[in-house]
Amino acid sequence: MIVADRKPIEEIIEQVKDSKKVLVLGCNECVTVCEAGGKKEVAVLASALRMYFANQGRKVDVDEITLERQCDNEYLEEIRNVADQYDAIISLACGVGVQFTAEKYHSIPIFPGVNTCFLGVTEKRGLWTERCQACGKCILAYTGGICPVARCAKRLLNGPCGGSSKGKCEINKELDCAWQLIIDRLKAIDRMDLYDCVFPIKDWSTDRAGGPRKVVREDVQI
Repeated sequence: MIVADRKPIEEIIEQVKDSKKVLVLGCNECVTVCEAGGKKEVAVLASALRMYFANQGRKVDVDEITLERQCDNEYLEEIRNVADQYDAIISLACGVGVQFTAEKYHSIPIFPGVNTCFLGVTEKRGLWTERCQACGKCILAYTGGICPVARCAKRLLNGPCGGSSKGKCEINKELDCAWQLIIDRLKAIDRMDLYDCVFPIKDWSTDRAGGPRKVVREDVQI
C-alpha cells in the first residue's frame, strides 16, 4: 500500500488561511490503513481548522467528505456538484490522489494534507515500513521475495557491500542488511543457487528515470 504521514497543521493552515470555505477530502484506501487520511483523520483535521478560525474570530465553513478513492474518475465525480463551492480543497489522499483531484477540478486550489512516503506494509499498529520502490522490473523471484532495490540502502543488486556487519547495514546499525535477509531466505527455501546469478546493470528506464510511466491493458479497456 501507499504509506503517508499527515503534514504539520501549521503548514496546512498556511495554505488555506485566507479561505472562506474549505473542504477536507479524505480517501478510504491506503491512507485510511496507515491512519493518515481516512474518515477519522478528516474529522480531526476539520475540527482543528474550525478551532483555528474560531480563535482568529473568523467565520469559515469547513466541510468533510471521504471518497472511496481519489485515484478513480468515478469516485471523484461524486463531488462534481459541490466542488466549485469551495475556495480550497485539502486532499488527505496520497500524492496521486492530490494530483488527480487537481486535474479533475483544475480551477480550484487543491492542497496536500499528507506527505506521501513509500510503498510499504503494516508491521504492527503504528508501524509501517518500506518494501517496494515500483522500479518497473521486479526481480523478487531471484532474491527470495526480498527487494534489494527498496530495502538495501545502496540498492545493490549483486550481494552485500563491504560495510555490512553482523547482519546490519552500515548506514543504520538498527537496519537489517537487505542482502543478509535475502541470503537467509534463500537458504530457508533451499535456493542458494539463485545467489550465484549475476544481475546486469539495471535498466532504470522502467523506473522514474524514464519519465512518468503508464500501464496499458487493451483487453480491459472500454
